[in-house]
Amino acid sequence: MDKIIKLSHESAALAVIDMQEAFRPVISDFGEVASRIAMAVEGARLLEVPVIVTEQYPKGLKHTAEEIVARLPAELKAIEKSCFSSCGSEDFLSQLISRNIKQVLVCGIEAHICVLQTSLDLLERGFEVFILVDCITSRKPENKQVALARLLQAGAIYSTLEMSLFEMMESADSPQFKAIQNLIR
Repeated sequence: MDKIIKLSHESAALAVIDMQEAFRPVISDFGEVASRIAMAVEGARLLEVPVIVTEQYPKGLKHTAEEIVARLPAELKAIEKSCFSSCGSEDFLSQLISRNIKQVLVCGIEAHICVLQTSLDLLERGFEVFILVDCITSRKPENKQVALARLLQAGAIYSTLEMSLFEMMESADSPQFKAIQNLIR
């Protein structure tokens, strides 16, 4: 039997990959996914889970979606990148390593390009990767489907926004329970 891996808010980080405004008109569920990612960011804040945001070529693809930016701490600066995998950015990896992160919750776009390549590189480096399946998307649904199949085969763990928040919280006795419960309603 394979080892059971559980999320822990003490060793996790949330990676928001390239959820940028230029994709809004070309991804049909962009607004819905951006809203869920904004909830993930808020949930991470409540549980004291670090958030790392990347932007692929922001000069051309604009910046992170407004719904998400509104939930980010004012001092958080997105990591600009040109490589598809966020692991190609030294700043991305150094933030994970300096915080002693072992688990990465991955969300963003596009599932079959930057999300896939980032996740594969994280797995290759020994991180436990949790794909928030309701917080990723692609322009074409079949690209998301194939990316999810490949990620599962590579060893990523599927989760959802609600599942991950409650797993990291562990108990209704948690001081964050009411706030998390209100967030996901």
